[in-house]
Amino acid sequence: MIIWLTGLSASGKTTIGRHLYELWTVEEQNTVIVDGDEIRDILKSSTGNNAYTELGRHYIAERYCDLCVWLDRQGINVICCTISSFEELRERNRKTLSKYFEVYVKVPMETLYARDQKNLYAPALAGEVKNVVGVDMEFSPPRSPDMVVDNSQDLADLRPVALEILNRAREG
Repeated sequence: MIIWLTGLSASGKTTIGRHLYELWTVEEQNTVIVDGDEIRDILKSSTGNNAYTELGRHYIAERYCDLCVWLDRQGINVICCTISSFEELRERNRKTLSKYFEVYVKVPMETLYARDQKNLYAPALAGEVKNVVGVDMEFSPPRSPDMVVDNSQDLADLRPVALEILNRAREG
């Protein structure tokens, strides 16, 4: 099964994903996390002039999908944490993966600006940095996710959210 966590930077995708991993591997060891930032580093696709343009983002998003298909064919469960701003790729996932559960981690922009752990939003809002999804690049939220998580509150513990996601994914 593939659990696909999508949402803007600082929405909590990776934090939720890590809790999901802890919960899921208790019962099924064949589970991995595919984190957008980590995979970008592994594939050396976070540098260069086009890395964060729409074209560059689409290219790396296709690699995440391809990686998940490859892992799925081997019977490996995947928790994929990525902005995933392209509806056609999310639709492709629904058609090609054996079991796909899409979660939209929804957070208002003002909350994301306040969190800004990676210091992405402040420089983009000041015009110092370009190609930041949610500022000068549009984010297309999923049209029909299997679940929406409102992470606008700074919850001290996202483990209960992860447990709810895992339970609903197993039911679906």
